[in-house]
Amino acid sequence: MTLAIAIFAGALAVIATERVDRTKVAMVGAALLLVTQTIDQEVAIEAIDWNTLGLLAGMMLIVRLTETTGVYTYLAIRAAQLSGGRPLLVVIALALATGVLSAFLDNLTTVLLMVPITFLLADALDVDPIPLIVIEVMASNIGGTATLIGDPPNILIAGATDLTFGQFIGNLAPIALVVLLLVTGLLYLGYRRRLQVAPEAHERVLELDARRSIEDPDEARRTIPVLLLTIVAFFLHKPLHLEPATVALVGATLMLVVSRQPLSGALAGIEWPTLFFFLSLFVMVGALEHTGFMADVADAVADVTGGDRTAELIGILWTAGIASGVVDNIPFTAAMIPVVEQLTLDNAGDTAYWWALAMGACFGGNLLLISAAANVAAAGLAERAGRPIGFVPFLKAGVPVVLVSLLLSTAYLGVRYL
Repeated sequence: MTLAIAIFAGALAVIATERVDRTKVAMVGAALLLVTQTIDQEVAIEAIDWNTLGLLAGMMLIVRLTETTGVYTYLAIRAAQLSGGRPLLVVIALALATGVLSAFLDNLTTVLLMVPITFLLADALDVDPIPLIVIEVMASNIGGTATLIGDPPNILIAGATDLTFGQFIGNLAPIALVVLLLVTGLLYLGYRRRLQVAPEAHERVLELDARRSIEDPDEARRTIPVLLLTIVAFFLHKPLHLEPATVALVGATLMLVVSRQPLSGALAGIEWPTLFFFLSLFVMVGALEHTGFMADVADAVADVTGGDRTAELIGILWTAGIASGVVDNIPFTAAMIPVVEQLTLDNAGDTAYWWALAMGACFGGNLLLISAAANVAAAGLAERAGRPIGFVPFLKAGVPVVLVSLLLSTAYLGVRYL
């Protein structure tokens, strides 16, 4: 147990420094656990959640095949045009577009799609793009909270439970929408002086031709219906007796069949480092569970809270929110899943514990520039464009956003589950 804890904690510490690629760190950690026989190969394989990996791979393929059509760029430009170039409405339009796309694609992909578009819009409006990008990053983490596929912590939770796509939306979408609207308003107030739009800039936004962003209309007509059908199937996967991974992989397969894009190019869209990161992470967390550490943590939580359900739920929410902000929310969620699983078993399968973990892990991703993959991706794009976001400026926005998000989530837990 001591060795499993040391390797996992060491891996988290190195990942947090961002000096070494997190996939390499996770793979080294998993290899050390296997070589030292802290966990047997058979047990390690059993610890890997193949449903999660299949879901990720399927969605990566779907997004890769649809993004080349330009439809996501079209949606972003149209959202800005509907706002008429007015700063508040531009912010609301971009935040809502990012939030919705993050819910039904994933927040990392959405950020990669939206940030380049935002530079285009900011140039047309003659405003600082950084406030808009920060708002979009935070909207992506909040919007991703709403669904099973929106944020990696939710994908991990879904892989470890029998919770359905509909249950995720029913329990998390209401609070995600409230947090998104309030946080967007607060961020706009904080950035309003940097988002003043000159009168002539209004005309430039309206003159943008959104239709020109559709690079391949024929391909869009072939692939977008499959995307919509896949989303509908996620809602119905439980009655259909299909796992989320099956839905994603079948959707990806169907899209490959109807698409005219080269197979090699589509498969190149799979983010293999991300999949290997998850695979290695499952092995490290499996070692913690196999050695009994997670059971000890669950017992400790019960001892501290005295078995009080209210204290346990609020404790999970705030611990997840703060810890996920300090370290990457993916490994933290993976480490907490066995703990929450034990608590749900002790409370007759009470699903409220899962929603507390999901809210804390997803909302906590807004704390630091390194707290979530979407944040890191946006920072990289901004730096390459010559407009770095900065660790401290992001922190100044992230701290109040996370506090507001967790306070609202606490109230939501109290009203709905306590």
